[in-house]
Amino acid sequence: MRAGVDLGGTKIEVLIVEGEREVCGRARRPTPTDGGAEAVVATIALTVEDAADDADVPVDRLTGVGVGSPGAVDAAAGTVGFNSNLAGGWSDPYPFAEELAGRVGTRVRVANDVDAAAGAELALGAGRELPSFLAVWWGTGVGGAVILAGRQWEGNGAAGELGHTVVKLNGRVCPCGRRGCAEAYAGRAAMEARARHLHERGQRTKLFDLMRKANRDRLTSGVWEKALAEDDRLAHELIDDAYDAIAAASASVVNLLDIDGIVLGGGLGTRFGSSATERIRDKMHPHIFNPTRDPAVLPAELGDDGGAIGAALLVG
Repeated sequence: MRAGVDLGGTKIEVLIVEGEREVCGRARRPTPTDGGAEAVVATIALTVEDAADDADVPVDRLTGVGVGSPGAVDAAAGTVGFNSNLAGGWSDPYPFAEELAGRVGTRVRVANDVDAAAGAELALGAGRELPSFLAVWWGTGVGGAVILAGRQWEGNGAAGELGHTVVKLNGRVCPCGRRGCAEAYAGRAAMEARARHLHERGQRTKLFDLMRKANRDRLTSGVWEKALAEDDRLAHELIDDAYDAIAAASASVVNLLDIDGIVLGGGLGTRFGSSATERIRDKMHPHIFNPTRDPAVLPAELGDDGGAIGAALLVG
């Protein structure tokens, strides 16, 4: 058995996996909102222990722990740097694998979170029938990974940063500090910041009332879904902006690489599923250069478990 860790902006999900995808135990804890990388590693270690208890296996008997993390990941060095969406953020490379291994007593491998999830979709999910595809992970941020001819394109180690594709020159400020990135319009953290700004300036919305009723301190994907169901005008506007940004960025990748399709996952992507894939596909059409190209846009088959299963495959 091995552990797979899906590290997200709001939650840490750990699965204990046997074989390719048999889930024997699971646990979840909120992602720390401050304390930097040290706090994140400490919480991951506790969540791995919870999941191992659920699977009735000692942590030190696990064959390994794989972690899918946002940020600048150096898989060979086991470090994670420049992470603006987690625990108050940190910029310098942090020895993530080494520190976590010291806490859990077994080997640890770390990879970019979307790369790990895309690997799972390629091997076990929606990517099996797509020779080449773009994985779009829509959640706290907007992550991406590129699969070409059945193999993941890594570039020099940081390929696939779809969220930092510029979709509007001199546009909104992104959490990364640059302007006009897709993530500035579609990342859940940026959407929440925009909603708070407009609400403070007098725009009416149910978003924050729904957040409090759900006992949340952030606008989770479930809160956005509820607001849309209640026909909240601001929620609709911001979600439409998100679809526009994801579609423009994804269509640009299609124009550049002529890939066969898009696989959509992540917290918001999974929550909205087929309705999101249909909207994104429709909004991509005006941006696609070759009118004969109509790439499929598919929901991730592995759903919320895909990131953790992909992380487990790192040590499988």
